[in-house]
Amino acid sequence: MSDLAPLLQRFFTDKLDRHLNASVHTKAAYADTFRLLLTYAQQATGIAPSALALADLDADLIGGFLQHLETERGNSAATRNARRAALRSFFSYASYRAPDAISTISQVLAIPAKRTKTTLVSFLTAPEAEALIAAPDTSTWLGRRDRLLLHLGIQTGLRVSELASLRIDSIQLGPHSQLECVGKGRKQRVIPLQKNTVKLLAAWLGELSPAPDGPVFPTSSGTPLTRAAVGKLVTRHTTTAAQRCPSLAGKNVTPHTLRHTCAMSLLHAGIDTASIALWLGHANIQTTQIYFHADLELKRRTLGRVPTLDERPPARYQASDALIAFLKSR
Repeated sequence: MSDLAPLLQRFFTDKLDRHLNASVHTKAAYADTFRLLLTYAQQATGIAPSALALADLDADLIGGFLQHLETERGNSAATRNARRAALRSFFSYASYRAPDAISTISQVLAIPAKRTKTTLVSFLTAPEAEALIAAPDTSTWLGRRDRLLLHLGIQTGLRVSELASLRIDSIQLGPHSQLECVGKGRKQRVIPLQKNTVKLLAAWLGELSPAPDGPVFPTSSGTPLTRAAVGKLVTRHTTTAAQRCPSLAGKNVTPHTLRHTCAMSLLHAGIDTASIALWLGHANIQTTQIYFHADLELKRRTLGRVPTLDERPPARYQASDALIAFLKSR
């Protein structure tokens, strides 16, 4: 076995598991990156993955792999950069444990990220959000589940993984109703609940098994919904809601759109970005700035306070000479 295989195994067990306590989703994404890389390296070099050495993964091969992701696999620049980030994490780890390969590692770490096009976030207006929440058939068990999921996603701004993994014991109903969730980076946060949300939750929890660790949004067999299943139900109900609210037909509504909608409603309510970042669980407040760029209504209000180019500012009041003389005499 080469030096690469044990080093890569230790990277997952030592750095990701023990030191970073990385989430299942992070480890799955990293593992997928290295599966793609080792398959590409085998095709490029003819060496089996288990026989590859760290020195075989030089800057030329890594650069070719990143280019392959875009040209052959059709990945976006953002996906390419995410794969690159996973590789950088491994090579940074390897730099302390394989000093003989430091030259190769340094060249790989020097590969730059690719510039990406910044797109405006997509969110729902109030009528669109109301139409989407009203779309499920609440005469059925699944319909009541879906309605609550859509409502909770918009009110709390939870990520799709946080919605899917929400447990009954994460909900606290009472004078100060709230829910607890664990988001990216194992960060725990508490989100208060509005009265109408509490009413829907109380009714729904009455229909579930009383097991505290049971999922809030189970399938018909009792297992938690997957992220893919949440995405499908959002798409299905958006199609239904578009019949009532035609503007939805032109939008690509995903579970993350619900999160964006929550953020925009907080922004419209005058909440500062630091508080919104805490609410959403953003590690960096700069992430929250994207909502300012997307908020056309905020831009219109700002524009309304700016004089037009051909408009003279209002004349300032000027006191008469007699009045000035009076004031000076006081």
